[in-house]
Order: sequence, then structure tokens, then C-alpha cells
Amino acid sequence: MPDRLFSDRRDAGRALAGLLDHHRGRPDLLVLALPRGGAPVGYEVARALGADLDVFVTRSLGVPGQEDLAMGAIAGDGVIALSDDVVRGLAIPPGVVEHVAGLEGREITRWERHFRQCRPAQPVEGREVIVVDDGLATGAAMTAALKALRRQRPARVVVALPACSAATYEELRMTADEVVVATTPSPYFVVDPSYWDFVEVTLEDVRDLLRASATSAQARAAGQGPGAVAGLRAEAIPLDNGVPSPDVLFDLVGEARFVLIGGASHGTHEFYAARAAMTRRLIEERDFRAVAVQADWPDAYRVNLYVHGRGHDAAAEQALGGFERFPSWMWRNAVVLDFVTWLRDHNDGVLAGLCGQAGFYGLDVYGAHRTMRRVVDFLQETDPVAAARARDRYACFDHLGPEDRPYGLSPACGAGESSEEAMIARLVALRREAMSSAREEGLLPEDELFYAELNAAATRNADEHYRSMLGGRICAWNHRDRHMADTLDALSEHLARRRGGPAKIVVWAHDAHVGDARATEAACRGEINLGMLVRERHGDACRSIGMTTYTGTVTAADQWGTRPERKWLRPALSDSAEELFHEVGEKQFLTWFAAAPRSADVLRSARLQRMISAVYRARSERRCHYFRARLSDEFDAVLHMDETRAVEPLDRTPEWDHDRLPRACPPGG
Repeated sequence: MPDRLFSDRRDAGRALAGLLDHHRGRPDLLVLALPRGGAPVGYEVARALGADLDVFVTRSLGVPGQEDLAMGAIAGDGVIALSDDVVRGLAIPPGVVEHVAGLEGREITRWERHFRQCRPAQPVEGREVIVVDDGLATGAAMTAALKALRRQRPARVVVALPACSAATYEELRMTADEVVVATTPSPYFVVDPSYWDFVEVTLEDVRDLLRASATSAQARAAGQGPGAVAGLRAEAIPLDNGVPSPDVLFDLVGEARFVLIGGASHGTHEFYAARAAMTRRLIEERDFRAVAVQADWPDAYRVNLYVHGRGHDAAAEQALGGFERFPSWMWRNAVVLDFVTWLRDHNDGVLAGLCGQAGFYGLDVYGAHRTMRRVVDFLQETDPVAAARARDRYACFDHLGPEDRPYGLSPACGAGESSEEAMIARLVALRREAMSSAREEGLLPEDELFYAELNAAATRNADEHYRSMLGGRICAWNHRDRHMADTLDALSEHLARRRGGPAKIVVWAHDAHVGDARATEAACRGEINLGMLVRERHGDACRSIGMTTYTGTVTAADQWGTRPERKWLRPALSDSAEELFHEVGEKQFLTWFAAAPRSADVLRSARLQRMISAVYRARSERRCHYFRARLSDEFDAVLHMDETRAVEPLDRTPEWDHDRLPRACPPGG
């Protein structure tokens, strides 16, 4: 089997573009991709060469009863290329060929309408045309395409392929004006062994690539294409191991009392490491006195006791033992363990008492992840089908995702109003027990009154909280983030009273909570979030820092409530902010929008942005993990790390340890 040379089709397209560089800048250049697999390859070639992109649709002619066996191919205007060996070997009558060709010809018409969405086909006559596919084994589709293409009188035809057999390469040289092939492996029978990630390209993928390419062409015509990347590159601030220099960090933070540090996933090592490193500097040199995390209050407070030298835990890993519910790796991971160990050592070295020490708090007094587990457990007893639906809905729990992916359950449960009331009653009772247990386990004396006030407010609102968790998607999301913002304000006031002056707090949460929802498509649905509320309430006293990545690995589950796996993170989609950052060509950098006017202007346009919570579904990435946002309005600054790795859970599972990645080692890594 040939070596796997390309991570995916877009990687192959970038490789081909380098071999076709001598065509760059030709005003008459046109790239035609054979869909579906050729579309991602062609997109990269067209973008790199500054060319127009279109599709040239062909369809395989399957042998009746053996449709996987091709007897030839048909192109858009009825041109047919047959495999003589198959037709003669199976003695297929001309009438059968004609019948299959008629069916597939109608399908070509349907595909073209779907792909172009009423846009006219690109003119071919007199132009230099590069025909692209993701690889060729027999070459029947390409042969049909070339025959049909010649009828449209192009000036010149170039065939560009990531891989094909040596025999096919020689045949193509006789029909095309130029043939460019990245590799000719031997033996070579099928396309997919040349790729690590050879997932299906859908009709929607092809349509989206054509649309994105047309948008890029308009930007190029307006002089904004290459200039966007050049502007980002010129204003990019270098990072050291994912962290800006102290001077840059302190200038960015300024006099802010709230610094919200995000991350585009719950499973990326570099996101956690950057958060931890920046927070250490802010605690040591800028008088920050608390870390408030997107976590259940009781679990985080156990860590708070430990870092203050209290409680029953003898080591940092024991103190993290409260984070046992899904997704446990969100806080029980190697980076958080190191940070908690450091925080305990730091506090032990502070001589000024508790006022000079730093604490560790959870923003979710209600225990959102505990609630979800109990909802699922309740439904499992009463309605297993509804329990399965609940797990699916909760997969988007930390994601300002599409409206058709809600995590409210009432519309899906179908168990009736009395069953919902019983569930809420049980949840309220369990919550009271949990709060009592937390008090018995111990509180710092100075936190007793504060905890009592939080507990009283949470008890008053518990019924509303659980109804929101069972209700509609927007209601649940908004209720939770408003609650986290209220908890942050209450914590700030409490710490200010203790120290006799303003309290400075670092917040660790997902990008979906840290960024300003008003700059995302979620705002159109009436959604709010923590970052938006903190900005509204505190203005220039807050800073929000997002983090993005282009590709690598990530720790995530297949569905809510299952065990974590180390998953391959697919390269970011076209028209995404992550891909634009990738084009800058730097492994890691900071874009601080107040100091980068060109970058701020470029990223004020709505682009796709990727969000991965505890669940990652690579095969439905566009639907599950992307939404549109104006990045420079969403954050004050963004750290981009082009290739990242999965965060290491403290509780290593066989699923995480077992190497299921599509490649053993990243290229050049």
C-alpha cells in the first residue's frame, strides 16, 4: 500500500499549488474540480494561484447489479468514456450503457444546480484550465471530463493530481497539454491510501467551497485578499510557548480587574497551559487574588481549601478528586494539576496571610454538570429513549451552537408534566443535600457568610434553574451564563470586603462563554453569555482573551457522558478565522485588536469560528462545531496556536491511550 502522504484533501491541494506556482497570476486561469473529492483540492489550488474555481461534473457508470464496478464515466454534455475491458469482459449491451448513462446524465444536471446555487458556470473558451481531482486509479472520469472540456475550446488544459498510477500518468500526457502529479505510488489501485483523513466530501461541502471561493475572488478583486493575511502577519505578536511576554500581557490587561481567558475546546493542552502561565504572572506581579473557573462550586471549593492549606486532601491530585463527573478531564488534567500544585506553593510562601493569598473558585453554584448527570440518570429509569436524547442534547452544553442542537429536554422527553415535576423535586432535594454536605466538609471561616449568602440565593432560584435546564435551549443557556456572571460579581464583592480594596480575578472558561455573544450569530437568537454580561457591567475593567487552533489532537468524547478519547482535530474549514490565522504562516502568535487596526478591520467581518466542548464529532463538524462571529468584536485579543495536542487526563482510559489517530505523527513533527 502506498505511503500516506497527505493529511487530507486540502493538504494535498496546498502541495499541488506549490507545483503549479508557475501558473500564478494568469488573468485567464480557471481551476475546474471534479466533484466531490476534487473540490477541496481544487479550492486550495485556486486560492493559492489566485484563480477562479468551478466544478466539472462527471458521474461513474456503474455496472447494473455491480454498481461499485465502473464500466465508464459520463461528463456534463453527454460525453462518455468507457472501460473497454469491463464492457467487453461482461458483454454489456449498448442499450444498457445508454440506459445507465441517461440516469447519470440527469443526476449531473441536479448536481450542477445544487453546487452553483443559480450562479452561472465559469466560461472556458480561450482560458487556461487546470482540471483537479483527489487522485486517479483508472482515469475514466478524467478522460470523460477532458473529452467534454475540449469541446468548449479552452486555450490550454492542465491536469493536476495529488496521486495517480504511472500508467494513468502516461495516458493523461497524451490527452492534456500538461500533467502535474505530486506522486505516482506503486502499486496504486485506489485513492484513499494516500490520505490520513479520507472522509466523505458531501454535496454541501462542495457547494460551500464554491461559495467561499467566489467570496475570496470578490475580495481579491477589491484588493482585500492577500492584504488581509499580510495585515495579520505584520501585526502578529510573537508568543513564547503559547504565552505573550510579560510586558505585552501587562499592557493588554492594563488596570482591568477581570481577565477572562478562554479556549476553543475543553481538551487542548496548549489552551490550559497558556491560561495557567498567564495567570501565574498576574498573581505574582499584578496582585490578582482569585481564579474563577467554569466549574461546579463544591468541586472547585475543595481545591480552594487545599491551596489555602486547609481541608483533608494531602496532595493536589486528591484535591481535584471532586471533579469526577463528565467531563472529568476538563479540570482533572495534567496542566491543572501542575497549576494547583504551584498555587499551593505560592500561597505557602505568602507572609501576609489570606489577604495576600490566591483562591480557586467555581462559578456554578448550582452544579450544572451534576444536574445533567442526574437528569440523565432520572430519565434512564423512566424513559431510556429520552435519556439517549438528553445525552445528545447535552453534547452542545458549552457551545453557542445551531438552534437545531438545543440541550433543553422538555420538548424531547415526552414523559408528561407530572414526570417533569417529579424530576425537578428530586433535583432540588439532591441539591439541598449536596450543599449541606459541602458545609460539613469545611469552609474557610472568612467564607462562611459568603457561602451562606450564595446558598440562600441558589436555593431560592433552584426551581427556576432546573426548569431552565429541562426547558428550551436559549432559556437554559442564558440562565446559566447570567448565573455565572452573578456569582463572579458576588465573589468580587466578597474578596474586596476581605482585603479592603478592589479584587482582581482571572476567569477560566470556554471561548463560547468568554467571548461577547453580541458579536456572534447566537445574538440573533437572543442568546447572552458571561463575556457579554461582564463587559456590560464592568466596561474597561475587563479583558477577554480567546484562543484558537487550526489542527492537531484534542481530548473529547464521542457523545455526552462517555469516556474521553484522544481525537484527531481536522484542519479548520474554509472561510474560518482559524484558517485565516493558519495562512499567516506562524506557529503561534497573539493578535491584540486595540494595537492591530488592520487585523481588527479584517476580523470584524463575520467568519466561521470553531468551538469544541466535551464532545467532538469530526464527521459533522460544520453543523456541530462552527458558527459565525466577528472575532475582533468578540474578544480583546486572540492567541492562535496553529497545531495543538490533546490535554492529558489524570484518569487515563484505554480509549485515550489507544492510538486511534489517523496519523502517528504530524508532518514535520
